[in-house]
Amino acid sequence: MRGGAVVPQELKYTEEHEWVRVVSGSRVRVGLTDFAQNQLGDIVFVTLPKIGDALAAGESLGEVESTKSVSDIYAPLAGKVAAVNEDLEAEPALVNSGPYDDGWLVELDLADVGGLDGLLDAAKYSDLITMG
Repeated sequence: MRGGAVVPQELKYTEEHEWVRVVSGSRVRVGLTDFAQNQLGDIVFVTLPKIGDALAAGESLGEVESTKSVSDIYAPLAGKVAAVNEDLEAEPALVNSGPYDDGWLVELDLADVGGLDGLLDAAKYSDLITMG
């Protein structure tokens, strides 16, 4: 794999390099993959939506600014923002140091949990970043 990116098996992924973890029922936690944070470089600022915002799948839910560029973050699934990682306001580099842990971005209450089936599993995501 390029850059030795970590791809946890239990997560779902998007082609835009977001990961999705089911927290409970219809609530999911979303973040940027290890591959994405490696490509972006040092993250210096993160813009996230407000709790209660309704998002459509594929809609921009915020931005990450790195020393290299500014990139949109896309909602992997339709839902309502239930939580945002407020720690990122003071410490955006958490996305770099712990993309699957302390660096998560938002939690969404999904409009339809069936949408999870349309996301990539770890093997398909690994193929995507290896061939890219």
